[in-house]
Amino acid sequence: MGIPYTSRMSPVTPPSEPTTRSRSERGVIGFWQRISEGRRIDELWSQFTADARLSYGFYIKETDSTEYESHRGFRRWYRIAKALFWALMMKLSPARRILFLVAFVLLVFAILRLNGGVNGDYAFYYFLATLLLILLLSLELADKVTMKRDLEIAREIQTWLVPSKAPEVAGGDIAFASRPQNSVAGDYYDAFYPTASASEHGKLMLVIADVAGKSIPAALLMATLQASLHTIAGEGAPLADLVMRLNRYACAHSLDGRRFTTAVLGEYDPAERRLLYANAGHNPPILRRANGDIQRLEASGLPLGIEMDATYPTSSVGLEPGDALILYTDGVVEAFNEKGEEFGNERWLGAINALPDLGAPESLQFLMKRVDDFVGFTRQSDDITCLVFRCK
Repeated sequence: MGIPYTSRMSPVTPPSEPTTRSRSERGVIGFWQRISEGRRIDELWSQFTADARLSYGFYIKETDSTEYESHRGFRRWYRIAKALFWALMMKLSPARRILFLVAFVLLVFAILRLNGGVNGDYAFYYFLATLLLILLLSLELADKVTMKRDLEIAREIQTWLVPSKAPEVAGGDIAFASRPQNSVAGDYYDAFYPTASASEHGKLMLVIADVAGKSIPAALLMATLQASLHTIAGEGAPLADLVMRLNRYACAHSLDGRRFTTAVLGEYDPAERRLLYANAGHNPPILRRANGDIQRLEASGLPLGIEMDATYPTSSVGLEPGDALILYTDGVVEAFNEKGEEFGNERWLGAINALPDLGAPESLQFLMKRVDDFVGFTRQSDDITCLVFRCK
C-alpha cells in the first residue's frame, strides 16, 4: 500500500482551556494557537534554526569564498556579512533592489545619527525604512504565495503519475512512501503490471529512480521518464531492452549529460519467486533475508542519460518467504540532522538489520521512523523515497 510520508512536525492539539480564564486570555491563547498552528516553542525554535541554517547555506553558495577565507577575526565576519548582503540583494529584481537599498540606507543613517533616544527626523527615518521593508516583504511574499500555488498544482499532477495504492501481488506485499524536498520531487517510484497479460501471469514491474536536480526541472524529467517507461513496458519489451531504450530517450533529453537519472528496474515473477533487475547507477537495493543475511543489488550500468550506447546487463535473485527487499533513493542515506551529520549507509543498514518480521507497510514505517528520529525537525535538501517489498 502507499503510505503518505510527511514531516514529523504535525500540529499539536491544544489542551482544553479552564473556564476561569478571562476573555482576553482566551483571545491571546487563540491568537497564539492560530499563528503557531499549535506547535510547541521547542518545535518552533527547531524549525527556525533549521530554516536559518538552510537559508545561510543557500546564500553563502552564491558568494566568492576567496574574499574572506584569508581573513580572520572582525575583518572575516565583515567580509562574510558584505558577501551575504550582496548575495541577498542580487536575488531581488532591479526595482526591488533599489527599494531595499533605500530602506537599508535610511535605517543605517538613523542609527548612526541617533544620539540618546528616538526623536524628530530620526524617528521619521526609522518609520520610513520600516514601511519600505514591509512593502518589500509583502511583494516577495506575494510572489512566493503565487509560486506556491502553482507548485501545489504541479504536485497534484505529479501524484497522478505515481501509484497511490500498491497493486496486489501473489505471495508478496508492497508499500512505498515519498517526501519531496520541495513541493514537487525528482524521485520516482512505481509498482505496476505492464500489460493485462502480465497481470494475469503475475509479472510485476518494480521501479525506483532519482532524476539529477531538484524541484520543477527534475519533476518534469520524472514525468517524461514515467511516460516513456509505461509506453515501452506496455509493448512487452524484455527488461534489458526496456532499460536500453529508456537510456536512449534519456540521452536525447539530458542536456549533454547534465540531466541524468539513476534507476533500479525490476520484474518480479511470483510463480518462481524471482526478481530480474537492472541497476542504472542507483543506490544498491538491500535484500534482507529471513535469516538476517544482507545482499546488495549493485549497479550494473551507468545512470540513464550519460552514454547513448551504454549497455545494462540484468541479474536475477530468488526470494523466499520472510525476505525483505528495500529500494530507496540517496535522500535516505544523505538525510542529515541539525548538527549536519548524515544518516549514512551504516545507520541505514543497522535499521534494516533490526527490521522485525512485519508486513511491508509496517516495515516501511519502522524504517522511516529511524530516519525521522535521526533527522528531527531539520529541513532536508533532497527528496526522500523508499519502497519495501516483503515476500510472504
